[in-house]
Amino acid sequence: MISKFVRISLATVFGLSLLAVAQAAPAAGAAAGTPTTPSAAAAATGTKVGTINIEQAIFASNEGRRDFEALSKKFEPKQSELKGLSDEIESLKKQLSTQGDKMNEDAKAVLVKQIESKQKSFERTSQDAQEEFQGQQGEIGNRILTKMAPMIVKYAGENGYGIIIDTSQQWPRGPVIWYGQAVDITQPIVEAYNVQSGVPAPAAGSTAAKPVKPSGPAATKPATPPATKPATPPATKPPSQ
Repeated sequence: MISKFVRISLATVFGLSLLAVAQAAPAAGAAAGTPTTPSAAAAATGTKVGTINIEQAIFASNEGRRDFEALSKKFEPKQSELKGLSDEIESLKKQLSTQGDKMNEDAKAVLVKQIESKQKSFERTSQDAQEEFQGQQGEIGNRILTKMAPMIVKYAGENGYGIIIDTSQQWPRGPVIWYGQAVDITQPIVEAYNVQSGVPAPAAGSTAAKPVKPSGPAATKPATPPATKPATPPATKPPSQ
């Protein structure tokens, strides 16, 4: 899952992209010597309601899959470093557990301090790696969304939509309680973006990267991502009365 900071950043970029679209049409009209008209975003006349999972669209695009996979590979050495440190901590803890009662107080104190020092080092390194990963992940997401946002506006205007709602966050964290697959435009946007970007589909079996924050010193991978395929949207069949 994308971090809260990255979510806010993506939302900001999306808003700025829509603003740019709104400003582009009047400017173009003035340059052509014709009366200015509101943009598609400002003068939407459609009545349909649509949904899009912005996160899914970014991660499922060919460009997103390529770049997030490359980012994940970039951080593999750091993951290995953290795994080695975590294994070392666990070994020292096991030593303390099995031999602690046989040690003199000085030797035991030295071992305890060693564990505490390595634990702090692990936590600092893990946190730094996580923040760096999420920062670079956000940069990729922002770059893709900057180009994708105008496509969403254009698609909505051409297909009679009056509003498009982001379903990246499920209710109650998000505003949508239920929606049907028939109103979701995520896949058409991904397909259109893939054509526009010209980025070929990654090799079969490759997956894009979403980081998972380590929960403690036993966690050895600071940014090991799950598969790119997001959760399936709610079933289209409404609840029975």
